[in-house]
Amino acid sequence: MSGNVLVLNSGSSSLKYAVMDPISGETVGRGIVERIGEAEVRDHGEALQVASERLDHVVGSLVAVGHRVVHGGPDIYQPTLIDDDLIARLEKLSPLAPLHNPPALLGIEVARRTLPDLPHIAVFDTAFFHNLPAAAATYAIDRDVAEQWHVRRYGFHGTSHQYVSEQAALFLGKPLEELRQVVLHLGNGASASAIVGGRPVDTSMGLTPLEGLVMGTRSGDIDPGVLVYLWRTAGMSVEDIEDMLNHSAGVRGLGGENDFRLLHKRIDAGDEDARLAYDVYIHRLRKYIGAYLALLGGADVITFTAGVGENDAAVRRDALRGLQRLGIELDEERNASPERTARRISTDESPTAVLVVPTNEELAIARACADLVKG
Repeated sequence: MSGNVLVLNSGSSSLKYAVMDPISGETVGRGIVERIGEAEVRDHGEALQVASERLDHVVGSLVAVGHRVVHGGPDIYQPTLIDDDLIARLEKLSPLAPLHNPPALLGIEVARRTLPDLPHIAVFDTAFFHNLPAAAATYAIDRDVAEQWHVRRYGFHGTSHQYVSEQAALFLGKPLEELRQVVLHLGNGASASAIVGGRPVDTSMGLTPLEGLVMGTRSGDIDPGVLVYLWRTAGMSVEDIEDMLNHSAGVRGLGGENDFRLLHKRIDAGDEDARLAYDVYIHRLRKYIGAYLALLGGADVITFTAGVGENDAAVRRDALRGLQRLGIELDEERNASPERTARRISTDESPTAVLVVPTNEELAIARACADLVKG
């Protein structure tokens, strides 16, 4: 199928867009419209209008519009042609991802109205992790409660984990089916996955994108008793607790800054809060790496990706420090390189290869859409 795919990622106050050639992988256009809801861009309709004006020269080449949708619940996970019935089903599932699904649905509504002659396709963050082993997907709570309310580990960042694991195999020149992999998607949102033969066997995010690693503004793993304690004893409402865990926790909640470039500057200036935030972040990351190495019985490759993973050499160094006995030998010079392409940062002798592979979720979404359109 020839033609380009417009990929949209709608947030509550931003609209990311990219036009991709799914065959060549070329990015034809890319950008972001921010501060939606303020004077300059009043709503998502105006945001899409801004994006359309920037992409006016390529609109005629579009064959589909792909929408990143975080959560499709237990039954909706494959790339799916969007119609009114699908939208109604996704609206009912919004409580599973209250921060992500509503703005995505709003973006879909606006895009379908603006580009009515193109097929619109939902691509789900949860797809790659849908068939996790039952032992990994199941929470140890009352079975009937879990079944009634669809409580299970869904996993997120799936398009990134799948794309990066495939690219890692290509980089190493080895069959995907033969590799045991740990993929670390470290952005403002962060997640880890353990992958065997191209299929995930565990991942750090769970029912929602809140579980797992410490993130930019999200807490990651936390004793559920803390939530009950804050509600019962501190008098915090459920809404206040949810907002705190998602927006003022994580690295920002501890160190006052979720941009790692600024966090490092604060640490260098002697800021102890920033240092603690960084140490907690690294401590949690190392715990997950160790857990997944145990689960896999060792890894053939560990791959860092996303904004922090691709660009922060200190995070990569500290996450793997002292793990030579586990077969992980980092090459300090390679790790410090400012290169932006896929690269090896372990020594040539390291039994476990350590890679940095730039993620490309937009391309993965575009290719999923192209495959669906051509049938």
